[in-house]
Amino acid sequence: MKTLELDKVINKNLIIINSMSKNKDEVIKELTNKLFEKNIISNKDVFINDIYKREKEGVTGIGKGIAIPHGKSKAVLKTSVAVLQLKNAIEWESLDDELIKVIIMFAVKDNDKNTVHVKLLQQVAIKLADDDFIDKLKFVDDKNKIHNLFIGKEL
Repeated sequence: MKTLELDKVINKNLIIINSMSKNKDEVIKELTNKLFEKNIISNKDVFINDIYKREKEGVTGIGKGIAIPHGKSKAVLKTSVAVLQLKNAIEWESLDDELIKVIIMFAVKDNDKNTVHVKLLQQVAIKLADDDFIDKLKFVDDKNKIHNLFIGKEL
């Protein structure tokens, strides 16, 4: 199987800006609803259960205001990445105890090899190592610009 690149799994229709969600549960529901609405997942409850299963395994707040919840699930029809930028930062278990402003949710097909999941996380991690990328991600208020950030087009 060919390696999935970020530009194949993230699209503008899966980006939410200025979300008014007030906590982790609301964020997970909002992103799940978006994935369901865009026919990325077939069952919201199954997907949410798989997300929370992964959340119990370890902290997904990776620092600098970013969280990367992810679920490998039978409910996922097409491996995808959804992004939610919050209007106001929220509490979320995080490695640096900072409030979370941006959530990057990975929805991975259950039958995708583990390498797909890991490679997608790796591609995002490389981008998140750049403080300039993080600053833009937190404050740019345009879906197209956020999409362009992820796929490597300059703003």
